[in-house]
Amino acid sequence: MTGPVVAVIGAGGFIGNRLVEMLHLGGAHQVRPIVRRASGLALASRFGIDGRVADALDVPALDAALAGCDVIVHALAGDADTIVRSVPTVYRAAERAGAQRLIYLSSAMVHGQSPPPGCDETTPLSRKQPLRYNRAKVMAEERLFALRRSGTVEAVALRPGIVYGPRSQWIGGLADRLLAGQACLVDGGEGVCNAIYVDNVVDAVIRSFDAPQADGGAFLLGEPEPPTWREFTARVASALGIDMADVPSVGFRQKGPGLKDHIDSLRQSAPVRAALGALPASLARGLAAFWEASGALPASPSPSGPQATLEMAMLHRACQVPSWAKARAMLGYDAPIAPEEGWRRTLAWLAFAGYPTRWVADV
Repeated sequence: MTGPVVAVIGAGGFIGNRLVEMLHLGGAHQVRPIVRRASGLALASRFGIDGRVADALDVPALDAALAGCDVIVHALAGDADTIVRSVPTVYRAAERAGAQRLIYLSSAMVHGQSPPPGCDETTPLSRKQPLRYNRAKVMAEERLFALRRSGTVEAVALRPGIVYGPRSQWIGGLADRLLAGQACLVDGGEGVCNAIYVDNVVDAVIRSFDAPQADGGAFLLGEPEPPTWREFTARVASALGIDMADVPSVGFRQKGPGLKDHIDSLRQSAPVRAALGALPASLARGLAAFWEASGALPASPSPSGPQATLEMAMLHRACQVPSWAKARAMLGYDAPIAPEEGWRRTLAWLAFAGYPTRWVADV
């Protein structure tokens, strides 16, 4: 096979694996999947592709894996530390390999789960966000473009939102929670979901390989007419035969237990209650928290039933999605897979994966 050689770092992950599949089946590129462990090549091995095992922080292994590659896609998932540290390691290895361009798979979460009005690529990024993942992605992009200013490898960052499709944790994880009775919607799930089908992300990645004006740029990605979180959840629930009336709407309180919560947990211990009541409020709060954490006293009771996380609360309360007009103008990206087709494939995968679906061809 001829054509540019494309290395996909993180080829064992959800998006990376789908990119490998589509590049191989498309035939216009040679693709080289790179994974941290040999087991990550399980899906790609059915095509007989020349895969490599290399940790993104292992310089000698990465140099060997990237040798001869023209384009490198950094689609590695990981913890916040790996997200930040892997960018300079991969960029320098790309330089040594003589690669022309590095595509970094970032995230729309650099703008937060509830982006501000009018958000686009010109909106300044901030490290002052409550979620560590968001801060790590911001720092990773900062490092990437700083390296590009003095480096030889062209750099592009792509920012998709909620990427769904076969094998997506946004789908499988939601199905698991629905079946376990642990799914919920914050404030009814009326917030907008910045959903994008995985093949549309792959389309944007491939368009980024040689788009002449893309070097040094970041591009938000999305789809027309994004659903609400209630609509997103209802798609999966319907396929599983679950009534949305059984998915509760919950509120969310970000702050942890206060002094009153700690004191209330001690009400059956009159001597302790009296002792705390005689102390200044700040000292009483600290002692109550310490005794509770030490196990000397029972913890404050936790609410029962499905609970929302901070990330879920911010996502479900989003009022809008960022504009992806720049990707349309400069990459020619236009979300080629329509949402109905994306959902048809996604829900078919649920049935294939063994979930107890009530499959209807027109969902």
